[in-house]
Amino acid sequence: MFQSIEAAPVDPILGLTDAFKADPNPEKINLGVGVYQDEHGVTPVLESVAEATRRVVATEKTKSYLPIPGAPEYAAAVQRLLFGEGSEAIAEGRAVTAHTPGGTGALRVAGDFLKQNLPGATLWLSDPTWANHPAIFAAAGVPTRSYPYFDPKTNGLAFEAMLDTLAGVPAGDAVLLHGCCHNPSGIDPTPDQWRRLADLLSERGVLPVLDFAYQGFGDGVEQDAAGLREFCRPGAELIVCSSFSKNFGLYRERVGAVTFVAADAETCGRVASQMKRVIRTNYSNPPAHGAALVSTILDDPELAGLWDAEVAAMRDRINGMRSLLVAKLAEHRAEGDFSFIRRQRGMFSFSGLTRPQVDFLREKRSIYIVGSGRINVAGIDPDNVDRLCQAIAEAQREA
Repeated sequence: MFQSIEAAPVDPILGLTDAFKADPNPEKINLGVGVYQDEHGVTPVLESVAEATRRVVATEKTKSYLPIPGAPEYAAAVQRLLFGEGSEAIAEGRAVTAHTPGGTGALRVAGDFLKQNLPGATLWLSDPTWANHPAIFAAAGVPTRSYPYFDPKTNGLAFEAMLDTLAGVPAGDAVLLHGCCHNPSGIDPTPDQWRRLADLLSERGVLPVLDFAYQGFGDGVEQDAAGLREFCRPGAELIVCSSFSKNFGLYRERVGAVTFVAADAETCGRVASQMKRVIRTNYSNPPAHGAALVSTILDDPELAGLWDAEVAAMRDRINGMRSLLVAKLAEHRAEGDFSFIRRQRGMFSFSGLTRPQVDFLREKRSIYIVGSGRINVAGIDPDNVDRLCQAIAEAQREA
């Protein structure tokens, strides 16, 4: 029966990592996969996570199942991080959170929820968006369309075109927005633009879905939640899909969350029942360890302070590499003005490199970049930046 099955296409990002690993060149550079690395090319275990691990292991008494939505203390910690202390949505009981296997799991739960409970809704995605977004929602059976986001002429946000398209989204549809550190462009709306987006979607009767995977990597843990909180108005509905892979370094622990905010507590109870139904028929209940680490850190003021400082250090390193990359591209006489890279936020940059240039870098210089030209700035370090910038200048001349 399996003889007729065709091989699936290679994942555009993870497949790039496989090719990188197979490359024997000792000077190869991987700027494809979205994983934070320090200046030594290592994805570190944070000190706050190491201490939380010691505490969790020392006090753990059982390996029994968690409830379908996960541990209540984890849900409470996630909601405080998203909405802030004193949030009206929390106080009024309008929010329900489930621990999911990573941000991807949160997105799939959201997709299944939309398909089963709002079957007429189309989900609108930014152009461009994370490469896995369309596939996740297609697998859930949710139809998708796109709205303008990135303006290649200015290397900035195509905000007016974005507004024009979203103004025509039918009531009852949903719009997916990146809460901060847009992947792949690195371009975020300003506070005023977030406010205008929230006003528009509220007026249109459109459901906001926030993919919030990089909190703390933009301008700060609290600052990066400003856009999300614009949508969390009294009586407003939204879905938030969050991840702690990046800001806690818990990639392999698969720690994410999906949070539904309803108009009132009674509606929230019905939404929670449907959320649990979706989870039960998918992965039944979540793993415990990673979520226990997150809640242990966020519930302890000393550990939370240490974690916040570690996030700031990662953010500062990324921003430092942005500035160094711009300076080195100029030093190696790369064509064009790359100063826009300094204005971008998070791990990613839309570099402006063309597909032939990306192919040249991979085939001739063992530098691995996603076909769209998206660069993971966290993969750059003081030891490889000169080789990278020299290769980019060569690619511009020869590809």
